[in-house]
Amino acid sequence: MTRLFIAILISVCCFSAAHAQIVDVEQSEKFNTDSVLRDFDNRPFFGIYKDNYFVGGTSIGTKPTSHNSDVKFQVSISQRLTKSVLPFNTYAFLFYSQKCMWNVFEKSLPMRDFNFNPGLGFTKLLISKNRLVGKLTLMIEHESNGRDKMYDRSWNKLSFAGNIYLTPNLMIHGKYWLTYIDSKQNKDILRYNGIYQTGIQVLSPNQRWVFSATFVKRKGWNLNGNTIVDIGWRIRKKDNQFLMLHYYNGYGENLLDYNKFHSRLRIGLLIKPRFFSDF
Repeated sequence: MTRLFIAILISVCCFSAAHAQIVDVEQSEKFNTDSVLRDFDNRPFFGIYKDNYFVGGTSIGTKPTSHNSDVKFQVSISQRLTKSVLPFNTYAFLFYSQKCMWNVFEKSLPMRDFNFNPGLGFTKLLISKNRLVGKLTLMIEHESNGRDKMYDRSWNKLSFAGNIYLTPNLMIHGKYWLTYIDSKQNKDILRYNGIYQTGIQVLSPNQRWVFSATFVKRKGWNLNGNTIVDIGWRIRKKDNQFLMLHYYNGYGENLLDYNKFHSRLRIGLLIKPRFFSDF
């Protein structure tokens, strides 16, 4: 299954991550390759990387309690370090994502787990017939929860990622990683957090609705995986703020409880990049 997926992934150039502040696909059709690169070079160096959100909810199929209900939020930013001056018109960037699981319904409102995810990446825009059709990224990233002893969780990844823009409103993405696990407390993390992921993101014709689905394949030959589904409705036409319905089903939702199964539905606020998201 893994080898077949990788072969298909390479054949369609489907990988994920990198920058979200990419030139609009419809607009890029009006320019030549140099103009597309120049347009991207002139965009702000600092911006949103992955989705930023603040959502709260509870487990599915069980009675809501203070122990199975929580708030989950993520902050994700990127800083582009260069213009298209590197070989093959590649861009270098730094990124940082931070995710938190907050038990707001328990006494004293404890923050259960923080996950810190910094990294360095190199992105190559894919331009065909003077049109932006996707991007490929090679990145080094670290993720940990900043705790010690029995609560320590951390791993390092060399990731190959990218997006393919099939239409101005449809994007497919994927990501495959090689890992070095430095914490003794999560040596089996690939069984739960996975070895690759793939998914789609769809914008409605008026761009008021956004739908995304991501499947993370866990280690093993059977079809086991974690599923993340998001539905967003843009609050105002020109804003990047959405009302969000967020569904997570599987393991690895956070590092502390990486080997515990969660099936939770949450609702809240989503702040997206102005173009397609990264994952």
